Amino acid sequence: MSTEARLRATQDKRREGYEHSDADVRSLLKFGAWLLVILIIVLIAMKSMFFYFARSQKLGLPASPFEEVRVLPPQPRLQVQPRMDLQAYCEEQMEQLNTYGWVDPHNDVVRIPVDRAMDLIVQRGLPARPATSTSPGAESGAVAETAGAMSVPHTSGLQGPCGYLVKPPAEEEKK
Repeated sequence: MSTEARLRATQDKRREGYEHSDADVRSLLKFGAWLLVILIIVLIAMKSMFFYFARSQKLGLPASPFEEVRVLPPQPRLQVQPRMDLQAYCEEQMEQLNTYGWVDPHNDVVRIPVDRAMDLIVQRGLPARPATSTSPGAESGAVAETAGAMSVPHTSGLQGPCGYLVKPPAEEEKK
C-alpha cells in the first residue's frame, strides 16, 4: 500500500468519526502485566521498609489509659469556665479600684478608691506649669495654655469586659 493510499484511508476514518478496527489486545496485556509487576515491587519494598523500621526504632511502652499522672498541655491553656473566670477577674479589678490597699509597702505606696482620688484632685487641683512657659513647638513669645480648667469624667458610658458590673449612677432629678 502506498503512502498516498494510507493518507487517504486515515483521512476517510477521521471523517467517519470512529475506528474500524478493535483495540490492540497485545498492547493492553503488556500494560496490565507491567502495572502488576510494578505494584508487586512497591508492596514488597513497603513491607521490607516497615520491618526495617520496626527493628531499628522501638516505640517503648504503650501509653496506658489508667496512668495516674496528668500531663498538662503547653501554654496557653483553654479556659474551662470562661464566664466565671471573667466574672472573677472583673470583681478583682473592681475591688482594686474601690478599696484601699498597699501597692508597695517598702516605699510607702498605697492605692485609694477612684472616687476618693477624684475628690482629692478636685480639692487640691492638678499640678500645672507656670502660665508664662512656652511650648517647645510654639513660636517664641507665645504663651502656653494653662491647665486650670478641669473636666469631670462621666462614668455612664462604660464599656469593655467589666462594663456589666458597674452600676449606672442615679440620674439627677430634673428641675
